[in-house]
Amino acid sequence: MRETDERPWGSYEVLEESPGYKVKRLEVKPGARLSLQRHSRRSEHWVVVEGIADVVCGDRTLQLEQGQHIHIPAETNHRLGNSANHPLTLIEVQLGDYLGEVDIVRL
Repeated sequence: MRETDERPWGSYEVLEESPGYKVKRLEVKPGARLSLQRHSRRSEHWVVVEGIADVVCGDRTLQLEQGQHIHIPAETNHRLGNSANHPLTLIEVQLGDYLGEVDIVRL
């Protein structure tokens, strides 16, 4: 059985994890956002499953709708938010040689 980790912004569930990659399902509450952050040892790829994602990736700010995706390279400042009035669901694929929570620099 998979565990869901509750956060102030919503929740995430690790769907699969092996050396070199981790797959998560994230749900972001309406009006919530994650901290601006970056990672030095991993990149991330986000795919919107439901809702509209407010994304900051480097110097770009954009909205992604269902079925759209974005690649977040390592060392890139990024943030995920949900300004809509319904939950945002996305799949996050992390790729790198270290995928632990220690590799998060909050800005």
